[in-house]
Amino acid sequence: MSQDSQPGAIHERDGTQIQHEGRWRRNSLRRHSDVVEVWVVLVIWLLAVAAGLLAGVLAVQTVESAFSARAARAHAVSAVLTDHAARTLDTTGGYDDGRVWADVRWIDADGSVHTGRAKVLLGAPAGTRVTVWTDRTGRVVPAPVTGGEAMLQESLAGAFVAPSVGAVVWGAGWVVRNRLIRRRMAEWGEEWKQIGPRWGT
Repeated sequence: MSQDSQPGAIHERDGTQIQHEGRWRRNSLRRHSDVVEVWVVLVIWLLAVAAGLLAGVLAVQTVESAFSARAARAHAVSAVLTDHAARTLDTTGGYDDGRVWADVRWIDADGSVHTGRAKVLLGAPAGTRVTVWTDRTGRVVPAPVTGGEAMLQESLAGAFVAPSVGAVVWGAGWVVRNRLIRRRMAEWGEEWKQIGPRWGT
């Protein structure tokens, strides 16, 4: 069989190329539902990608705003240990960062004395100065997340949310596509009921 006679071959004629047997070629067998299905699949892909990207960006911005708000509510104060810090870690709590909880005391800007508990280095002696973070009420709060750690958490949030939302949109679109397929099969069934008996005549 020559190249010219093969299905889907590309022929040159008068300097132009004509693609035969293309998917988009007009033919009497193609139904309106076939065209709709093709466009539905295309729209599903576009919506899934767009929704995933948008959700990822929004997730990053949300986490970033939360970190900024937390940093705005906290301020650093210089405190002193009121007792010697423990020399061994308490591993019963699971995760540890190499520090232990100890009692600290600090004096606020208005001269009022506050006490609390903060994470300090192992074996730190009483009187050691440490930096603690407090809110407007004088309560000790975690240090704000900044720098590389903040960027990492923001990126992880975006990386998790983006594909999750994209998958949800894709799944919803696939449900619509399956309904179209069932509808098309039903149409074929009805047409076969009318045309099928003629084949035996």
